[in-house]
Amino acid sequence: MTEKYESIWKSLQEEASAAADGERLLVAYLQETILGQKSFEAALSYTLASKLKDDILPSITLRDLFLEILDSEERLREVVRIDLQAVVDRDPSANGYLSPFLFFKGYSALSAFRFANHLWYEERRSLALYLQSLIAETFGVDIHPAATIGQGILIDHATGVVIGETAVVGDNVSLLHNVTLGGTGKERGDRHPKVGNGVLIAAGAKVLGNIRIGDGAKIGAGSVVLHPVKPHCTVVGVPARSVGSCSEAAPALGMNQQIDSDQAGAEQIDYQV
Repeated sequence: MTEKYESIWKSLQEEASAAADGERLLVAYLQETILGQKSFEAALSYTLASKLKDDILPSITLRDLFLEILDSEERLREVVRIDLQAVVDRDPSANGYLSPFLFFKGYSALSAFRFANHLWYEERRSLALYLQSLIAETFGVDIHPAATIGQGILIDHATGVVIGETAVVGDNVSLLHNVTLGGTGKERGDRHPKVGNGVLIAAGAKVLGNIRIGDGAKIGAGSVVLHPVKPHCTVVGVPARSVGSCSEAAPALGMNQQIDSDQAGAEQIDYQV
């Protein structure tokens, strides 16, 4: 793990200490979730467990399960930090690590999915699906535990995000609320989208079917994408159509959801045909 990601835990503790000094009503909460924990892994496990617990899986059971998974998976310990860094880098409302770690349900849902994903491929599939149901109920985010999701993912706002069983999401992708990576009907097998690296999928977009979204593509808000999208291409509309190429190599990093003026003109001409 690089020094950059190792330092996140120290920064998180410092921010929690400052927050406790500034708000006495949250002192106990910050002590339980961060200041009283011995590591980033312990803090994440405790925080997620306290949010996802129910009568079947109490907090202490979930905490121990999550810690066990993190202890066994060095790569996962790095990925949950990389995801948190992605939120801090791309979401201007983050203002540091503390808010997304404790309060942003996109980060919480994604981190919890990663535990469910581990369980799925360890053949503990009933438990993985049960955890999926808890995540959906708690955070309003429904990601099948078999989905393949890369690192450096931002799920901004997160409400209503759905990602299907055979979906693949590359690295450094940004998804906004009400995005669906779904199928097109009752077909079985490999039926969900394959999203490349650096892709930005704006609010309300629906990407349906076993189609490829190329690296660095941008999908406009509210679009319905039914056909493959070329790398570094911008698509908008219902159904989505190409309106030109992206001006950024990885639009997910810049989070610019606007369509350039020349692209908007192309869109208008396209729909007049």
